[in-house]
Amino acid sequence: MKVKNLQDTTLLNNGVKMPWLGLGVFKVEEGQELINAVKSAIKNGYRSIDTAAIYENEQGVGIGIREGIKEAGISREELFLTSKVWNADLGYESTIKAYETSLNKLGVEYLDLYLIHWPVEGKYKDAWRALETLYKTGRVKAIGVSNFNIHHLEDLFKEAEIKPMVNQVEYHPLLTQKELQSFCQNNGIQLEAWSPLMQGKLLDNPVLQEIANKYNKSIAQIILRWDLQNGVVTIPKSIKEHRIIENASIFDFELSKEDMEQIDQMNQNYRVGPDPDNFDF
Repeated sequence: MKVKNLQDTTLLNNGVKMPWLGLGVFKVEEGQELINAVKSAIKNGYRSIDTAAIYENEQGVGIGIREGIKEAGISREELFLTSKVWNADLGYESTIKAYETSLNKLGVEYLDLYLIHWPVEGKYKDAWRALETLYKTGRVKAIGVSNFNIHHLEDLFKEAEIKPMVNQVEYHPLLTQKELQSFCQNNGIQLEAWSPLMQGKLLDNPVLQEIANKYNKSIAQIILRWDLQNGVVTIPKSIKEHRIIENASIFDFELSKEDMEQIDQMNQNYRVGPDPDNFDF
């Protein structure tokens, strides 16, 4: 996958452009630290920010975006903003209401991508109908899902008028999800990685360290490069400016086929987050 710079995009199945690399803000608390992280990401060339209702930080993200846009001298249209509807709000009317709440907190007029956060059985189809309505009426640029396995997607397809454009899932060298990725590719759904660095648990891995030494890069940079070369959008989380810059410094090298395969072979189907099939919602 030839991704040349931080502003490079993938084309979603509806023609919308989505940046390959973005900033995640999972569990970052409201406050100046969050605002500064978002501003710093925008200042340093990031054009994608990912949040969610359950993170309870949409307000701070919104402030960071407004201040970041102003300081960087760019327009809102140049940013790709994602949020997600939480499990308690899944349902037709409640999802539309949750979308409005997210917009208000973020202080924006639209989202670029809105996702169903988890596949809560018996609820996600009504929520998907709401997302389709939001999309068809031009309220959101793209819609998708998060943490959906193949059987969830197949079930959704039975009634969906519109196929999801994105599926954001846990994805890292110990959870490569090859079958799911192949299914998504065959159905025109862009796979996106959350927790690409396995919440920091991979940053002292000896196999990855050996590869990192070869390229004179950090383990984080190797993993994020592996994501992109596998055709997976990725949103590493960081609140420190030097890390935000480091995470984006991955466009001046390319992993060899052998190193890509070596990382692929690390898979253990190991999750740091909940299993979508056994998650107590």
